[in-house]
Amino acid sequence: MNGNGSSTVHDLDRDDAPDLSTDGWPEKFARTTVRRGRPPSARPKVSTTIRLSQDVIDHFKAGGRGWQTRIDEALREWIAGRSAG
Repeated sequence: MNGNGSSTVHDLDRDDAPDLSTDGWPEKFARTTVRRGRPPSARPKVSTTIRLSQDVIDHFKAGGRGWQTRIDEALREWIAGRSAG
């Protein structure tokens, strides 16, 4: 174990690992569904092009990663505010 109590690759005993080339394993792998990425969204976002003022872009980018999501959230809040009144 390393200093924080978790195992590392160096702590593994290779004798404990199953031989994946033995009977049964290749068939199990062949039947397994490989899923990559996020699960499909019920309401996927749509890619679009929009022209925004540079100061608006700078403001949202200053918050770091996720700036496009924050713009989406701000627009949703604006829509909700207009719909409520």
